[in-house]
Amino acid sequence: MPDAIASGCERLVHSRVAEPEARARHARFIGLMLAAPFLSAASAVMLVTAGLGASATLAAILGIFGLCWLAALGVSASGRLVGAGAVVLVASAVAMGALVASAGGLASPVALLVAALPIEAFWVSRSRHWVLAGAAAAALACAMQFLPVDVSLAAYTQPQPWHWLLPLAWGATLVPRLAGLRGNADAGAETAPDLNVEGLMGAVMLRLNRQGEVLDAGQRTTQVLGLAPDLLLGNSLFERILVADRIAYLNALADMREGAASARMELRVRVPKADGHSAGNYRPFLLELAKADEAGNAFLALLRDNSELVELREDLERAEEAAASADVTKGRFLAAVSHELRTPLNAIIGFSDMLLHEMFGPFHDPRQKEYVELVRDSGQHLLEVVTSILDVSRIEAGAYRTHPEPFRFVEAAQMCRSMMQLQADAKKIRLELRVAADAGEVNADRRAIQQILINLASNAIKFTPEGGEVALGARRVGSRLHFWVSDTGIGIAEEDLAIIGQPFVQVQNDYTRGFEGAGLGLSLVKGLVSLHDGTMSIDSAPGEGTTVSVSIPVDGPKGDSDRLVMLADATPAGRKNGDWNGSLRKTG
Repeated sequence: MPDAIASGCERLVHSRVAEPEARARHARFIGLMLAAPFLSAASAVMLVTAGLGASATLAAILGIFGLCWLAALGVSASGRLVGAGAVVLVASAVAMGALVASAGGLASPVALLVAALPIEAFWVSRSRHWVLAGAAAAALACAMQFLPVDVSLAAYTQPQPWHWLLPLAWGATLVPRLAGLRGNADAGAETAPDLNVEGLMGAVMLRLNRQGEVLDAGQRTTQVLGLAPDLLLGNSLFERILVADRIAYLNALADMREGAASARMELRVRVPKADGHSAGNYRPFLLELAKADEAGNAFLALLRDNSELVELREDLERAEEAAASADVTKGRFLAAVSHELRTPLNAIIGFSDMLLHEMFGPFHDPRQKEYVELVRDSGQHLLEVVTSILDVSRIEAGAYRTHPEPFRFVEAAQMCRSMMQLQADAKKIRLELRVAADAGEVNADRRAIQQILINLASNAIKFTPEGGEVALGARRVGSRLHFWVSDTGIGIAEEDLAIIGQPFVQVQNDYTRGFEGAGLGLSLVKGLVSLHDGTMSIDSAPGEGTTVSVSIPVDGPKGDSDRLVMLADATPAGRKNGDWNGSLRKTG
């Protein structure tokens, strides 16, 4: 309650009063003028009513309330304390003299209230001069007891025991005030802000009350905001904050009042332009709040210019937009080029097949047939590369449309084995199918699943020496289907796992250097797996073979069938961000 009263009185201080101690004096005076009439009115009721009647008592009460509250209003409105304080002190001396006389004179316990004049003057001003003025007012009240005019009331010409209630009631008000005085002195000695730090931080140090009103502003206000410090006092700072940012400001204050140790927010504050006008001229600032004392009755705020960070953020956003636009342009370019290349390649492959079958007559030289066969094989290889490029670009551009449908996984695996059997037989590699009986049906894009199996099986056969083994396996685990392609080939080194699956990237060593390919197989597999909400992992060790495992939901992917999938980035940042959608593990 005392803290709430002090905070309320602080809000009534005029904004022109900038110095902290002066604001405290004004707040104490206003609080005293608002509270004193209640004790004075109680005294009038007990001492005046019996002798002069209810009308005189009511007039005395109205006069007391009117004088005190008018003085408080005058100080709050004008910001001038000296004149009002002198008037109140003289009026208090006269009223106190009359009160003591009506209670029986200096012999009455009410006479102890005379000490309230210098004590209250000290509590308000903390000044020796005002204490002396209060002592003079007390002496005037005592001297009034010796005037020839008798102002005592017949009903109470003798002191009464209950008169002790009045000085005791006033004394009770001193207890919380003196305790608060000691607490404020200790807090001020320990936590008084050193506004010299603002020069080191290039910021403005502010002191706020619990309502967010500025009680004090540092001297760097002019340099940072282009404003005089007194122009930020009271609600001026809040009124200069952009309307859209005021909610964040109020939420931060609410968090601080509820016990938060600190708060941080970005604000836009209206400041003067070079020509002195400030309409619509908002600059970004960073505001940091911290408690000024343990009780949380005041906050320290550090306000610094945030223009550089905002500019960097805007530059980053523009760079990201440019990079995204470049990726889209690249994807469209690859799609367009790939589409244009496929038409002549189909003609080259078709006519080469016709020549190889000697549909228009036999070759006169065996080398002619050999050359035509090389043309056809090269055309088929180039068509496969172009098709992979087209699929990868479509996946990255979000234009790869999947059509999930239920089908038995073993059928897709059998088709893959049939297509890859000739390639395996050419290298005397055993191609086995190890699909568990419980694999059952899966809801997925059949063409995409077959493409995954074919790419994985093709890589496994390519990098497995003659006489090796390649296996296609699958089993169902809960609501997911796990399938894999394993081989007994050359394996992958640990340092190469970081780049496997990135577009147009191939592992290079003495064994793989002779193999053809554009490095798009695993990248395409990764994109197709991502479209099915799946994960992929690789277990491998040099000389021990490789196992590529894929896990997809049996019920199919969630959401839209057309989604943007970013394939693995070739940069360290891309690898760090986990673009694999699955773990890469090194065995052995």
